Amino acid sequence: MLLKKSLYAGTAIALIAGTSAMADEITIATVNNSDMIIMQELSSQWEEQSGHTLNWVVLEENVLRQRVTTDIATGSGSFDIITIGAYEAPIWGAQEWLVGLDDLGDAYDYDDIYETVRNGLSANGALYAVPFYAESSFTFYRTDLFEAAGIEAPSEQITYTEFGEMVAKLHDPDNGVYGTCQRGKAGWGENMAFVGPMVNAFGGRWFDENWQPQLTSEPWVNAVTYYVDLMNNYGPPGASANGHNENRALFATGKCATWVDATSAAGYIFNPDESQVAETTGFFQAPKEVTDKGTGWFWAWALAIPTSSQNVDAAKEFLAWSTSKEYVELVGETKGWVAAPPGTRKSTYANTKYTEAAPFATTVQESILAANPADATLEPVPYTGVQFVAIPEFQGIGTFVGQQIAGALAGQASVEEALANSQAFAEREMKKAGYID
Repeated sequence: MLLKKSLYAGTAIALIAGTSAMADEITIATVNNSDMIIMQELSSQWEEQSGHTLNWVVLEENVLRQRVTTDIATGSGSFDIITIGAYEAPIWGAQEWLVGLDDLGDAYDYDDIYETVRNGLSANGALYAVPFYAESSFTFYRTDLFEAAGIEAPSEQITYTEFGEMVAKLHDPDNGVYGTCQRGKAGWGENMAFVGPMVNAFGGRWFDENWQPQLTSEPWVNAVTYYVDLMNNYGPPGASANGHNENRALFATGKCATWVDATSAAGYIFNPDESQVAETTGFFQAPKEVTDKGTGWFWAWALAIPTSSQNVDAAKEFLAWSTSKEYVELVGETKGWVAAPPGTRKSTYANTKYTEAAPFATTVQESILAANPADATLEPVPYTGVQFVAIPEFQGIGTFVGQQIAGALAGQASVEEALANSQAFAEREMKKAGYID
């Protein structure tokens, strides 16, 4: 109880002045990942201290995006707090669909948040979402399997060609181990979060300098062909149904020799209470191919308040508590420091309790700070973004392309057919939006 009160005292009560004395019921829509499950569990402490109550709507990532996008666009006010990312925050903030969050109080310590993360959640100099974790991507691998196969772990960034050669040696389905597990579930934030940086590595881009879609270009064909072949030859059965959560579970239970995915998953994979391979996991950079630009994505999951909310003050109280330095400490002390939310605050990486518990800490920090959404492609482009394109139209385009590539992975179409369909759809959408004639 003393821990609970001391950690709370520095945040919501002290940070938000003039909050309502009346208790409010706040509805929060969020994603079903491990960090948010922890937050949901610990939030009972905030409810007890504040007198407010939280109604949690926990959804799979693709469903969350659909529900939240519909709610914010129609202004229906179903949610007081929404979980969004570095794609939505600046676009929706500029549209004035979100409440500004520059007034959470001096004790909140905005300067402790990495500038890269703050900028990714801002529009026109104003902050519209506050991060609970940030991530790039890197390669998880089984140290015991590498040793048994006589493979030396890379000390420098390898190519996807070299990665494929490693995976072939590690693939052992007869003993329940697949060479690699990569995202196959359709979605601009699911399979395209992996495929997008891989296309960057192969020298591709979504659009040329005149906003013409490039989805049938040679780099796209080469990258997606490689991806489909890799997964069909060395991936688990039914890979087109596997997203981040499914692959994390496969890796954590010893079914995957390699996995290129979010650095934020390291806290789960290296936690012996959650993972069977905590003691036999290592990591190295996500592969490159013809270029190393844009090979590791940048993302931040964050909390925001729609302008349609009727409980803005209480919602700000919760945001001030749940994304503060003190909340990171609460997670570390109650769930183990390896599970602390990564990638957002300088103080986390200055804390020896965290860096000693998390062998991946320095690599994650360096990966996030190295990601450059303004320079993520070999050829020049008119957009920013690593695994996404920071325009409103991308959500629809990325979703369609993800569906087409998932279909190719499942054998429902050839790579060429999938990309031709994607190109035609992207051209229609960009013409409709006035980017091209």
